[in-house]
Amino acid sequence: MDLKFNSSRKYVSISVPSKSQAMSPHIKSVDDVVVLGFNLSKFNKATQFFICVSGVFLFYLIYGYLQELIFSVEGFKPFGWYLTLVQFGFYSIFGLIELQLIQDKRRRIPGKTYMIIAFLTVGTMGLSNTSLGYLNYPTQVIFKCCKLIPVMIGGVFIQGKRYNIADVSAAVCMSLGLIWFTLADSTIAPNFDLTGVVLISLALCADAVIGNVQEKAMKLHNGSNSEMVLYSYSIGFLYILLGLTCTSGLTPAVTFCSKHPVQTYGYAFLFSLTGYFGISFVLALIKIFGALLAVTVTTGRKAMTIVLSFLFFAKPFTFQYVWSGLLVVLGIFLNVYSKNMDKLRLPSVRSLWNKCTEEKQTRTLSQTV
Repeated sequence: MDLKFNSSRKYVSISVPSKSQAMSPHIKSVDDVVVLGFNLSKFNKATQFFICVSGVFLFYLIYGYLQELIFSVEGFKPFGWYLTLVQFGFYSIFGLIELQLIQDKRRRIPGKTYMIIAFLTVGTMGLSNTSLGYLNYPTQVIFKCCKLIPVMIGGVFIQGKRYNIADVSAAVCMSLGLIWFTLADSTIAPNFDLTGVVLISLALCADAVIGNVQEKAMKLHNGSNSEMVLYSYSIGFLYILLGLTCTSGLTPAVTFCSKHPVQTYGYAFLFSLTGYFGISFVLALIKIFGALLAVTVTTGRKAMTIVLSFLFFAKPFTFQYVWSGLLVVLGIFLNVYSKNMDKLRLPSVRSLWNKCTEEKQTRTLSQTV
């Protein structure tokens, strides 16, 4: 017994690498938060938060402005898929450059998985860009805020999930907000088209699926963000190129953009660059402060994007946009609260009533004294 036990123990060894030994970049990233080549880990939490929030607002506000600016070019609205093709091309170049800057350049995630992710990415961004040819930009942003709705519907019918009252209330608020916002848009917007609603809804469904697929693939195969960007967008580029070639949509788009190179290719480059930088700061915000704070910041950014859209681009306005937007924001808060009920404990009606009663009794007693 002792001999077998001793002989078996010699095959079990645990080695702890010293600090001087080189670590895998994937392991190192757990401690170090590097954004655009800058290590944020050497700053305190307040400075990290300020840098991340500033990056999210700066780059995504520019991203939204340029996206709407491109579609404001007269005659460009039919070429949303070509804009996506150009955007995917730039993202692939950015991902290749970033991948060259890290130590481990191996592809870890299987090619078949990337083909699925690329298809979903094409659906998400292509349909979203194309919908701007039929919808106002604020309506598109409101729809993109409501990813919870297709996620819940898929969870009920595919996985048989059950949701609590907070999740159901969030979905109801988002649905009512979307319906109210869309009705307002259809009433006062001269360029409203139901086709845009269908396109952005399909983009929303693809967006709801792609997050789960990407997260599962990266956790299962330990893939990096730069690898995910490079392969998913480069394969997606080939998908869109093939689709535009087969539908004869490539030649008219190239002809039009060659006549307006600055307003199309120039803006598309800045549009893609700011979008790529923006997602880097969002990921850093999630890693340092968690998803709860990240959702709060990105929701504020989307609200600011809608406000700036009305300020910089002339479009009809009604206060129905405000009330429906607030309903969507309430739905987002309820969704975040349901996922963090242990961290965010709202007081119950009974506790509020007891507190008010105690304060009233205290004031009465003080007046009596």
